[in-house]
Amino acid sequence: MPSIRPSRVGDQIRSELAELIAREVHDPGIGFLTITHVTVTPDLQTARVHYTSLGDDTARRETARALGRARSFLRRQIGQRLRLKRVPELEFFYDDSIERHDRIERILQDIRSEARTAHDGPTNDDIDPDSDH
Repeated sequence: MPSIRPSRVGDQIRSELAELIAREVHDPGIGFLTITHVTVTPDLQTARVHYTSLGDDTARRETARALGRARSFLRRQIGQRLRLKRVPELEFFYDDSIERHDRIERILQDIRSEARTAHDGPTNDDIDPDSDH
């Protein structure tokens, strides 16, 4: 039976990181950032931090570099705030699932709109009585 401890530790790390980034990290490279979730390996050695941020590709790259610069500070702070024998190494990954979700939603809206238009068909106002059709 898998342990729920990695999940609980991941939730704690996510909460602490969100607060630390908002209040303690003053790197201008980190723009508006949201920690979407944290997965911790079963041995609690590595925490994979998934985040999303606003901006174009350049802003995302700068955010990734800034998180890399802040990694040791964040890990040290996590170690001070959480009671763990060993503080997991932090790995940051950009989470594009929100963008994919938005793209899928837009495609579905387009399909619904096209289906509505096709289902409604032309109205009597659209038909010219003088035409051959």
